Amino acid sequence: MRAAANCGRGGNSLSGVILSAPAVFLLFLFLIVPILGTIYFSFFTYQVMRPDNILFNGFRNYQKLFRDRNFWAALRNSVYFTLLVVPFQCALALGLALLVHSRRRGVSIFRTMYFSPQLTSMVVIAILWVILYNSNASTGLINALLQHFHIGPIDFLNDPKTAMNSIIFMSAWQGAGYQMMIFLAGLNGIPAEQYEAASADGANRLEQFWYITLPGLKNTIKYVFMITLIQAMKLFTQPYIMTKGGPQNRTKTLVYFIYEQGFQKGNFGYACSVAAIFFLIVVTMSLLVKKLTRTN
Repeated sequence: MRAAANCGRGGNSLSGVILSAPAVFLLFLFLIVPILGTIYFSFFTYQVMRPDNILFNGFRNYQKLFRDRNFWAALRNSVYFTLLVVPFQCALALGLALLVHSRRRGVSIFRTMYFSPQLTSMVVIAILWVILYNSNASTGLINALLQHFHIGPIDFLNDPKTAMNSIIFMSAWQGAGYQMMIFLAGLNGIPAEQYEAASADGANRLEQFWYITLPGLKNTIKYVFMITLIQAMKLFTQPYIMTKGGPQNRTKTLVYFIYEQGFQKGNFGYACSVAAIFFLIVVTMSLLVKKLTRTN
């Protein structure tokens, strides 16, 4: 009997290994290998236009990187974008989820409409917002509206003071729909009896939100904050389509800087060193946030 049970457990273990092998292989092939390859090539001088001239240079790429003002500017832009867009987008998504969760008339239509940007290519959305941000009031809808209040015109994407903030607003609008659905799932997991009991005890809406909704969404907020943080640090498409990293490099992010060095200038080895540092920054930030939000 015991031998049969051990045989059954062994068979289950073997089946688990066989079933998980394709996923593990793909994970290794498309995640682990590129990471290791990036770290490896970061120690070489590798010009894409001269693939036969690959020279080992030790830590010279990293030495150059830490002296490169463009790298520090790109890092500063990425951090600035992340610090502003993450709380703004999370707060917007939570507010939308609360509105949708209220079960008012027509809410299902609103939910579908606000989630629709997630189903549209970011390239298309970026082009649309370039038109909306146009400084010409006759073609730019936003400046046309501001003109009625005798404001502007504002050159949103070509002014160093407004370019990154314009991208932040557009990105929060585009991404909040996805986080809204996650918050909505969390709200549906809070028992309605808690609100009924709090209402019977005389708690108002604000007190119910503070003492019931927020504690009930604690794990959901942590998850949404983490994924929004990682996505924010990977910002690329919006600056690439809308500003090309300008004006005055104010919207050039780390990922854009990697693309510029590797694909536009052909400095593949140097781009790999920037990518390795970028990977280290994102992992460190993720671990730090996880530690700070760890449930006691």
